[in-house]
Amino acid sequence: MSSEHALAPATAEQAIVVADVGKCYQLYERPENRLKQALIPRLQRAIGRDPTRFFRESWALRDVSFSVARGETVGIIGRNGSGKSTLLQTICGTLSPTHGHVSVSGRIGALLELGSGFNPEFTGRENVFMNGAILGMSADEIAAKYDAIVAFADIGDFIHQPVKTYSSGMYVRLAFAVIAHADADILVVDEALSVGDVFFAQKCMRFLRDFQTRGTVLFVSHDASAIINLCDRAIWLDGGRIGMDGPAKAVCEAYLASTYGHAPLPPRAAAVPTPVSMPGRDDDGDDLSLDASRLRVFAFDPDRAGFGDGGARIETVGFFDLEGQPLRQFGGGELVRLRISALAERPMPSPIMGFFIKDRLGQQIIGKHTWRDDAPAAPAAAGDRVEATFEFRMPHFPRGRYTLDVAVADGSHLEHVQAAWVYDVLAFESAPTTVTAGLVGIPFRSVSLTVGAGGG
Repeated sequence: MSSEHALAPATAEQAIVVADVGKCYQLYERPENRLKQALIPRLQRAIGRDPTRFFRESWALRDVSFSVARGETVGIIGRNGSGKSTLLQTICGTLSPTHGHVSVSGRIGALLELGSGFNPEFTGRENVFMNGAILGMSADEIAAKYDAIVAFADIGDFIHQPVKTYSSGMYVRLAFAVIAHADADILVVDEALSVGDVFFAQKCMRFLRDFQTRGTVLFVSHDASAIINLCDRAIWLDGGRIGMDGPAKAVCEAYLASTYGHAPLPPRAAAVPTPVSMPGRDDDGDDLSLDASRLRVFAFDPDRAGFGDGGARIETVGFFDLEGQPLRQFGGGELVRLRISALAERPMPSPIMGFFIKDRLGQQIIGKHTWRDDAPAAPAAAGDRVEATFEFRMPHFPRGRYTLDVAVADGSHLEHVQAAWVYDVLAFESAPTTVTAGLVGIPFRSVSLTVGAGGG
């Protein structure tokens, strides 16, 4: 196939089309082999002999195909060396594919690996003009936006210093400031944002959320929660190939399973948990409890999808009050006990249990495990029952649906083997009577407001 990087869309609705893209690097064991490769195969072909190859191939990408619709936000996730950065550079045109082609419609603003597009000998100001020109901005356009770019970067007088004197965070600040003002149609963001400080990272996330309303975003991160939060769709790159392309939550769950060396297990039961004794119904026809908190509680489902080596089987999960009575309704602020029970299918020298409560996007809101450095768990033999109890005050969740992931592992909190991890084993919906701001509310003991006469 011919290599091509075309700047024409396949259709008016598609911002990016990647078709059968592969990227191969030639690796030479000795420097002189490069010269041999340049000369000897040509001579061999000239005399009718099969050419000798003096290199070995290393494929960073193989047969990668997908498209991104205009206005879509797509996350790309994968381990180091999976081909993420190579794919982005191919899309941005800084690398040519070995075969296949990429079609892009619109101006791309790219924040790739740290320092790309900057000349370390130039000052920050000079790099602003150079990088802006690379992004397709005219000199007058850059000059008109220069003050806004400097203000966004917030690096002070360093703007007049060579960027080789910058910290990694200052590199990212300036680079992101330029692409934020480039009026791009497509924004490509690699993991460079991870080196910035928390305040600048929040500024960047606010910009990304605003950009999503008018542009197309390719977002690369190791952070599955960030992918789930920002993206409706995700692509998992594994060894240079697409391992999975689909809804962000499902793709990130499969990627999480792969990090533990397991393939995700398909659900063996219905995809929607069965409601427990809910006589009322809301406007959508869903069952509701009769409690004023309007909290739906679903039955425990041990056959939900998950992963693990089969060393344990989770059997029961439930919330209880301090007297041991099952709880099915929460308004927020109750003191509860979450009990998890599992059966060891093999000897487990150091069993650990844990859980995550997730929101409807799959973001992990709160979680806890049983490992303690000062008191390791007793070993479990095959056939033993392993139980954990977590006692805590239930947060005030905003109105919405929440699920519980439960896991059993063997080892320590730093090095362990997942015996069983079950996704969404328990689900509930909260509709609190109090207004909750943010992802989760805490049960305040008191809130007061006083008004008094002003001093003269």
